[in-house]
Amino acid sequence: MTFPTCHRSVPLAAAALLALSLAGAAHAERVKNPVAEFAGIDKITGRIITFDAYVGETVQFGALQVTPRVCYSAPDTEEPKTDSFVEVDEITLDRKIRRIFTGWMFAESPGLNAVEHPIYDVWLKSCKLTSNVPIPKGDKAAQEAAKAAAAAKKNPPPAEKPEAPKAGDEVGPSFDQDDNTPPPTNLDD
Repeated sequence: MTFPTCHRSVPLAAAALLALSLAGAAHAERVKNPVAEFAGIDKITGRIITFDAYVGETVQFGALQVTPRVCYSAPDTEEPKTDSFVEVDEITLDRKIRRIFTGWMFAESPGLNAVEHPIYDVWLKSCKLTSNVPIPKGDKAAQEAAKAAAAAKKNPPPAEKPEAPKAGDEVGPSFDQDDNTPPPTNLDD
């Protein structure tokens, strides 16, 4: 008995959907960073400035106040994906504060959700564990993250040892650098 083509594709589609759902579960957790690094341009002077802001801290850039609420990055083992939820307020000429942006910024797509203002533009560059900017007083999360980053720098994870060749593996000639014998010169024969 033969089935129409459409009946054969249903199990294949189900298998593909299952494979995609399992592949999505294999992704590692995003890294939560205490520091967001931004770049901004002053269109009048043409100066581009890079500045750091701790999560929850408001930083003034010209007439704009930039406040990152979270800053995530992908683990080093995955392709770069860096995003931050940011609020940007403008201080108007009559000294009122007006919200001009609330949303996600993506470092890999800076033009997607950058703040475009008549005088200033601001976009996310990266998320970091540490900054040269002093940690705001009372920001315990940033202090703990800075301690963890300092500890990781002092005690980096051990490097992975290369696997020993297995039976059947092709192994080329190796020469011990501690051995004073010169390498053979007729390897091309």
